[in-house]
Amino acid sequence: MSTSKHKADQERRDEALRAIDRAQVESETVVGSTFVRMADRARSHMSAADKDADDHIEVWGTRIGRSLGLIFAIGLVIYLAVTYL
Repeated sequence: MSTSKHKADQERRDEALRAIDRAQVESETVVGSTFVRMADRARSHMSAADKDADDHIEVWGTRIGRSLGLIFAIGLVIYLAVTYL
């Protein structure tokens, strides 16, 4: 009787561990793919991939404008943090 109870407990434990492993793998995939997708989107945005590649002036103007906007936003956050925190 004790052996069958021990075996049933071991089976439940093994199943629980498999479920935990499966949940970890799935959550890493979701988080990882979301991070990769966001990084790819930011890279293509900053490199002006949405602009006409034949118009070099527009591409470089867009890259410069977006880079300056990012620098301004970071500077503004730093300024506000120093001033109000």
